[in-house]
Amino acid sequence: MGDDIVRLGPELALLTGAAIIVMVDVALPQIRGADRGRARLMALLGVVAVAVSIGWSLALAVGDEKGPAFNDVIVIDDFSLFFSFLFAGVAGVIVLASVDFLERNHFPAEYVALVLAAAAGMMLMASSVDLIAIFIALELQAIAFYIMVAFSKNEKSAEAALKYLLLGAISSAITLYGMAFLFGLSGSTALDEIAVFVRDAESDTRSGLVVAAVLLTAGFGFKMAIVPFQMWVPDVYEGAPTPVTAYLSVASKAAGFAVVMRIFLVALGEGAITSDWAVLFAILAAISMSVGNITALMQSNVKRMLGYSSIAQAGTLLIGLAAVAANDPQLLLGASSVLFFLGTYAFTNLGAFVAIIAISNKIGSDQIADYAGVAKRSPILAGGLAACLISLTGIPPTAGFIAKLYIFDAAVQADLVWLAIIGVVNSVIATYYYLRVVLNMYTRDPVEESRFLPSPSLSVALAVSVIGLFAIGIYPSPLIAASESAANVFASVS
Repeated sequence: MGDDIVRLGPELALLTGAAIIVMVDVALPQIRGADRGRARLMALLGVVAVAVSIGWSLALAVGDEKGPAFNDVIVIDDFSLFFSFLFAGVAGVIVLASVDFLERNHFPAEYVALVLAAAAGMMLMASSVDLIAIFIALELQAIAFYIMVAFSKNEKSAEAALKYLLLGAISSAITLYGMAFLFGLSGSTALDEIAVFVRDAESDTRSGLVVAAVLLTAGFGFKMAIVPFQMWVPDVYEGAPTPVTAYLSVASKAAGFAVVMRIFLVALGEGAITSDWAVLFAILAAISMSVGNITALMQSNVKRMLGYSSIAQAGTLLIGLAAVAANDPQLLLGASSVLFFLGTYAFTNLGAFVAIIAISNKIGSDQIADYAGVAKRSPILAGGLAACLISLTGIPPTAGFIAKLYIFDAAVQADLVWLAIIGVVNSVIATYYYLRVVLNMYTRDPVEESRFLPSPSLSVALAVSVIGLFAIGIYPSPLIAASESAANVFASVS
C-alpha cells in the first residue's frame, strides 16, 4: 500500500492542496464582496500545490518508482508521467492567469480548488488502465469543468454551462455504453486483458468490437472536440470565463487524447478492427480540420475563432492516431507525434488565451475588430499574442512548425499522404484568420491612445508560454525525446 500511495502522489498533492485551500478560506475572516488579498492567497496556495505535484512527478521519473498501483488499476510509466507534468503545468499557468478574474469574484478558493481537482482527474485518466478507473477519473474532471464554466454567474456563462452539462452527460453515457460492450465481450475491465481477447477474437465478435470502438470514439470525441461532436465548443468557449476556456482548450483536449491512446493502442491496438478505427480517425481528422478552419474564417469574436481553431487542431492530432495503426507498431511515430503536438499546443494555446485575457480586460471586448491598434497601446501583449498565433499557424521558428512537420511526417510514413495534404491545405486556410488578428493589431489605428500593461501574474503566464514555444521551436530535442519515451510504452505493450 505504501508504494501505491507514493505512485499516486502527484494526484494526491493536488487534491490535498484543494482541500487545504477550502479549509484556509473557511478559517479566514469572511468579508463581503471580492477581496484581492484572499484571491491572491488562494492563487499562491494553488501554485504551491502544483509545484509539489510537479516535484513529486519528477521524483517518480528519476527514481525507481514506476510500476502498477492499486491492483493494476493505474500504472505509473513514461506515458502517465508525461501527462502528469503537462496537466500540472497547465493548471499552474491557469491559476496565474486567473488572478485578475479571482480578484473580482466572490469564490476564489472554490475556483482554485476546482482547477486542481480537474488536473488530478485528468492525471488519473492518463494513468488508469482499467475501464472503471478511467470512467471515475473522467467524471472527476468533467464535473469540475461543468462548475467552472458557470463561474462568471451571468446569463451567457450559465447558458454555456447548461449546454456543456447536458451534452457532457450524453457523451458520458455513450462512453459508458462503449465500455459496457468491451466488458460484455471480453469479461474484463482491465485494458491488458481486453487486449488479449481482441487479439484472439473470432470473426463473430468483430461487429461488437466495431460498435464498442465507435461508441468510445463518439464519447471521447466530445472531450477531444472533434467533428461531429464539437457542437458545444463555440458557445462554451465564448460563455465561460476566459481562463476556463483556456483550460478546456488545452487540458481537457489533451486528457481526451491521452485516454483514447490508452484504450485504442493498448486494448484495441492489435486485432481485427485496428484498420477500422484507423480509417475512422483518418476520416474524422480530415472533416474536423476542414470544418474547424472554414468556420473559424467567419468568426468576429476572438474566443469563438479560437474555439473553432481548436476543433481544427484536434483534427490535426487525429492524423497522428490514424498513423499509429497504419504504421509499424514498433516505430510508433504517430503516437510520439501526437504527444509532441500536445506539448507544443499547451504552450501555444495557453499563451494566446493569456494574452486575450489581458487585452480583453483592458479594452472590454472580445471582438476582433476592437483589437485594432493594440500593438501601439500594449506592444508586449500584442507581441505575445502574435507569437502564439504564428505558432498556431505553423510558421518557423515556433513550436507549432515543428509539431505540424512531425505529425505530417508520421502521416506520410504511414502512407496517408492524402491526409497530410489535407492537413497542409488546412494550415494555409488557418493562416488567414490567425494573421487577420495580427494585422488588425499592427496595421490599424486604435480607438483610444491610452497605453496599458498586463498584471504581474498574467505577465509571468504569458512569458512562460512565449519562451516555451520559441525554445521548443529552436531546440525541440528534449520534448521529442520525452514524447518518444512516452510512446515507447505502447511498443512494449505490443
